[in-house]
Amino acid sequence: MSFSHIALTIAGSDSGGAAGIQADLKTFAFHCVHGTSVITCITAQNTLGVDRVQKINSDMVKAQIEAIMNDINVQAVKTGMLFNQDIILTVSQQIKQWKLSQLVVDPVMVSRTGVKLIDDRAIASLKTHLIPQALILTPNRYEAQILSNLSINSLEDMKQAAQIIYNLGAKFVLIKGGGMKDDLQGVDVWFNGKTWEILTTETIKTKHTHGTGCTLSAAIAANLALGKEPFIAVKQAKNYVTTALKYGLEMGKGTGPVGHFFPLLTS
Repeated sequence: MSFSHIALTIAGSDSGGAAGIQADLKTFAFHCVHGTSVITCITAQNTLGVDRVQKINSDMVKAQIEAIMNDINVQAVKTGMLFNQDIILTVSQQIKQWKLSQLVVDPVMVSRTGVKLIDDRAIASLKTHLIPQALILTPNRYEAQILSNLSINSLEDMKQAAQIIYNLGAKFVLIKGGGMKDDLQGVDVWFNGKTWEILTTETIKTKHTHGTGCTLSAAIAANLALGKEPFIAVKQAKNYVTTALKYGLEMGKGTGPVGHFFPLLTS
């Protein structure tokens, strides 16, 4: 049997199984897409937070990508935590070399709570080398503020930021509203270079939200691998994440993951 729905995640490993590579592979599997993976860093973390991070050598990151691309026909790619400038440059070069055009870039620069995750050199490399190759870029509120140099507090701010970020080279920009306040929480803004679309779903009141950003970008990549058009891929991914949030898993002492396999939780 020939299997043609294949996606690749290039991201960090979450030992707690809620975010990163683990969330991505679960999301791919839910969509009946085979998941391949390139690990950029290893974390020691749980529902309470991250205790330690160790990077993977950039040569090993390159070797992982080459091993996959020399053998497996990947239809879509997502990037998550790339950790530092060396890894970002390596991944960017490989994306270009293998002509991976169905690329979803989750910039993973700042957490949903506003904590900065990579340094200024890494951010500059993202802007210069990786983002211009993206089909879809999915910054959260705080990442969008860095990329646009705007303070984002309203829907109009989100729209203006999306237009500025679009000029970095990505074909489509999705600014995520999970970090926004009040009625704008969970409202996303999509920009295609000409028009904006405002994406809304019901607000799910839960503390078990670990991995939502990773899961969204992975779901978008999975839908692209299935042949969906970019905007449809984004809408369906957003609906998937919303439902997964309804079935967030209460485990450990802190913030649990979303319920990636929610049909199994309701049977």
